[in-house]
Amino acid sequence: MHISLSDISTTKMTSKGQVVIPEEIREYMHLESGVKFIVMATSDSIIFKKITLIPQKDIKHLLKASQAMAKKYKFKEKDISDIISEVRATKKVRKIKENGSLTKHT
Repeated sequence: MHISLSDISTTKMTSKGQVVIPEEIREYMHLESGVKFIVMATSDSIIFKKITLIPQKDIKHLLKASQAMAKKYKFKEKDISDIISEVRATKKVRKIKENGSLTKHT
């Protein structure tokens, strides 16, 4: 989508936090009532990303492929829970370091 100044419109938020998406954008994006969005924010911007459902056949294909990989590499349920615990522990340490709460013992 190429955006020019003529493509920009304004809207406002109601007291209930509702925002109207301008008609020309709804038409361009083929948005209908009930469509769902992921909403992200930065310090001065709000981004709406339309959620597109993955077709059931694609989910079945991905599941079948992942099961084949697990069988090929001889994964067991315990392996998965161990990996999840390891990733969570790594993220926790990284978060502590970022917050400056981790102290070195010398």
